[in-house]
Amino acid sequence: MAQGKWSLSSPTAISRRRAVQGLALAGAGAIAAPALIGRALAASRTIKLGFVSPESGPIASFGSADEFILAGVRKAIGDGIIVGGVKYPVEILVRDSQSNPSRAAEVAAELITKEKIDLMLASSTADTVNPVADQCEVNGVPCITTDTPWDAFFFGRGGDPAKGFDWTYHFFWGVGQIVETFTGLWNAIETNKTVGALWSNDSDGVAVSNPVHGLPPGFIKAGFKLIDAGLFTPLSNDFTAQITKLKAEKCDIVTGVFLPPDFATFWAQCAQQGFKPKAVTVAKALLFPASVEALGDRGVGLSSEEWWSPDHPFKSGLTGQSAAELCADFTKATGKQWVQPIGFKHALLEVALDVLKRTKNVDDPGSIMESIAATDYQSIVGPVSWKKGPVKNCTTTPLVGGQWVKGKTSKYDIQIVNNAAYPGIATVGKFQPIAYGS
Repeated sequence: MAQGKWSLSSPTAISRRRAVQGLALAGAGAIAAPALIGRALAASRTIKLGFVSPESGPIASFGSADEFILAGVRKAIGDGIIVGGVKYPVEILVRDSQSNPSRAAEVAAELITKEKIDLMLASSTADTVNPVADQCEVNGVPCITTDTPWDAFFFGRGGDPAKGFDWTYHFFWGVGQIVETFTGLWNAIETNKTVGALWSNDSDGVAVSNPVHGLPPGFIKAGFKLIDAGLFTPLSNDFTAQITKLKAEKCDIVTGVFLPPDFATFWAQCAQQGFKPKAVTVAKALLFPASVEALGDRGVGLSSEEWWSPDHPFKSGLTGQSAAELCADFTKATGKQWVQPIGFKHALLEVALDVLKRTKNVDDPGSIMESIAATDYQSIVGPVSWKKGPVKNCTTTPLVGGQWVKGKTSKYDIQIVNNAAYPGIATVGKFQPIAYGS
């Protein structure tokens, strides 16, 4: 990380910031009588939301729907939201993490110290979420995040289940749901139950490959033999050693965590070396139609976690749109095929607005935190409630298993083919082994 950036979150800086805030609040109370404060705030006070997301760099696909989602939410907000009987304008300050953890921390610190945001929002892999959350935790700023496994958010930041965090809350699915979903897919076909795994050496890959909290112990407990090919450097150009090992071990199944360009390289080299596993179920890399299209004709039959889709039976508490309606609106507005982060970007903003509307004192970060902790909200990705969580600060959202098939109006579509982790979401197809040469 860049030298000098972390000084913004030193204890001295925190104390100075809180002292300035306290003086400002005390001054306001001395100048205006209580009956006049509400009118003054209604006229001049704007609620500021920080919104950090990767809009450029290797994981820019995760931010590809941001502009569309932000436009829709801003329209829904209109001229403001009502908090405690007072209407407040809302400003959403968007910052690009550039797919870089150091940049994510830097822009978060700027939003906190320069823009004086009231609530921070961040999404799209642990490389963005974790450094942003860390800045909020050390600076005492309320923060809600999504779109990375909760295990990577919590344990990747050194979280202690007995203590949790003070300022940072997260909603998304977790490693246990991935195990249930992936093994549910694999058990649907005949294999030798030998799984070869590769993990990108980044925040997500390190977290989910953890021998205690990660995927490996879950796969083994479910009755699969795991051949761990280890961590690889992101944006690698040679997977010969890993493929050779998986072939030698006769792995019928391949799994792991890849960036989209890394999987494209790996999958092309599998073809070159004649490696033909029956199932390839990879996290992160196979979420987006564009990533699968980049594989040419070798995308059919690949499988992945499916966080959200037009077939999910949920509606937005903010706009009333169903998942199918939001996806259709995205395609109409952009001419592009829907992508899974659409739902979670929308949910992040609608949950944040619900929190603010319920806050007793929007000028008090502690009051905002109380509202976050009390959340019990029906979002477009399903229920969000931190009263029910695997650990403090985290709550889970539904997850199903998807498989890429030839599309009707696009080159590829992803179908829900396993709902072991959430039977309330219906399947629309049956999982099939990869049919090479078809």
